[in-house]
Formats: sequence, C-alpha cells, structure tokens
Amino acid sequence: MKLHELSPAPGSKRNRKRVGRGPGSGTGKTAGRGHKGQKSRSGYSRRAGFEGGQMPLIRRVPKRGFTNIFRTEYSVINVGDLEAFEGPVNPASLLAKGKVRKGRKVKILGNGELTKAVTVQAHKFSTGARQKIEAAGGTCEEITK
Repeated sequence: MKLHELSPAPGSKRNRKRVGRGPGSGTGKTAGRGHKGQKSRSGYSRRAGFEGGQMPLIRRVPKRGFTNIFRTEYSVINVGDLEAFEGPVNPASLLAKGKVRKGRKVKILGNGELTKAVTVQAHKFSTGARQKIEAAGGTCEEITK
C-alpha cells in the first residue's frame, strides 16, 4: 500500500450539516433551533450551572470541610516497586526512572513484596513498608529536609 492509496474507512467521514439553507434541506427556516425564545437567538450562551432560574445545585447543597493550605504532597511508592531497583533507592533515582514528580517529597508504602536487601532513602515510611524493607535485610533512611 502506498501513500496515495490511503483513504478513510467507508462511513467514517461525513459532510458537515449545513443548516438554514432552504426548505429542501430539511433544516431550513429555523435551522433546528425551534421557534423564538432565548436559545433561538444568535450569540446565546448559557452560564455554566444555570438551571433556568431555579436555585442551582451548587447553592442548594451546604458547604462542608476545608482545604488545608499547609498540606505536604507526597509522591507515593510501594515496596513492590522497589524490586526493580539496583543499588540504593533515593528520590533522585526514583525521578530518573520516572516513578515520582520533581520537587515532591517521597513516601514509601507497604503494598507488594520485597525479596532483596535495598537501602531506601525517603522523606516518610509507613510502618508496614519499614517492616518489609527491614525483613528483607534492607535499611530505611529518613530524609529530614
């Protein structure tokens, strides 16, 4: 097959609907907009969340909770993901493998199994993760900056 022989699959391409082009087209006169009213006018656009004047859902439902602006975001890594690493595991080596985002602190969680001894440096460890790493003969070093 050559480049000039390529064509779209049959039925995948369709001509655009040309509205307001006379009675023979089937979409003439009102052009599919119905009769009169705000929606039939040009330039109409409804505000997001507008419910026709009734009290919108966003205002009917009570406000709850808050967002803590001092919260620290952690990139989480499971113990099972450490199996693929050779040598010490630290935020730099995790970043090089594309496992974490740049500038985020790293937390190790205990999901999965670890069969080899690994030295892990991270900002936080869950209790389960710490137990599994140490049971496999590895060490956990907490970064304090």
